[in-house]
Amino acid sequence: MVSSSEAKEAKAKVEDFKKTVTAEGERLVKEVFPQRILHLNDLLSKSPFTATDLSQFHSSLNIPVPEPEREGEQPAKRRRTSGDAAAVEGTPVMVLPSGAVPCNKAITDIIETLKPIIRQVMEETNLLKMWVTYMIPKIEDGNNFGVSIQEDTLGEVSSAESEAATYFHEMSRYYSFRAKLVSKVAKYPHLDDYRRAVCEMDEKEFISLRLTLVEIRNRYSTLHDVISKNLEKIKKPRSINSHDTMY
Repeated sequence: MVSSSEAKEAKAKVEDFKKTVTAEGERLVKEVFPQRILHLNDLLSKSPFTATDLSQFHSSLNIPVPEPEREGEQPAKRRRTSGDAAAVEGTPVMVLPSGAVPCNKAITDIIETLKPIIRQVMEETNLLKMWVTYMIPKIEDGNNFGVSIQEDTLGEVSSAESEAATYFHEMSRYYSFRAKLVSKVAKYPHLDDYRRAVCEMDEKEFISLRLTLVEIRNRYSTLHDVISKNLEKIKKPRSINSHDTMY
């Protein structure tokens, strides 16, 4: 059983938390978002995001092409197991004599640059959702124009958060899809099409990652613009005099 003093203390802490979120939400829009926009613009104006020659994002697979069998040589079709005189049918197993196949370092470096930015977007949009939600007044009849602005803003913020989560998912998919192509190269090292497919995927991933950074910059810019223009209505959705909404 919770005592009345504990209940009051808990209520006071919750109110303090709401005040903190409210202050931080407004600070994000007024101070932090402009800095984020300028920082992302600066990133987009520098290497590697300014690259036009996509061949620089190709990566050595470290999978050599086996030498063809010499004329007259007969490939071994049978092998014997240790301690067993019986011959066992077998198939050649592809090995990588040069060691492991490395990740594409150029692409991986870009992904590692974007990850903290995307996580930041998710955290800040989540806080903004709470901020706008706390500003929504209790349900009443009439004078709800300001509330509709709050709801529209909440939709924009939620959409930005969902997009950021999708970016994380797409980056992890890149590694799994590339691994499948590399395994094809290991299995069929003489087919140049598989090797070319890996290069094409790396080029495509760079373009996708650059576009992701552009979209994040645009999201920050849009949210800052929309919220700044409607800040007063978001903070005070209902005017004291309901007739004000008629003019």
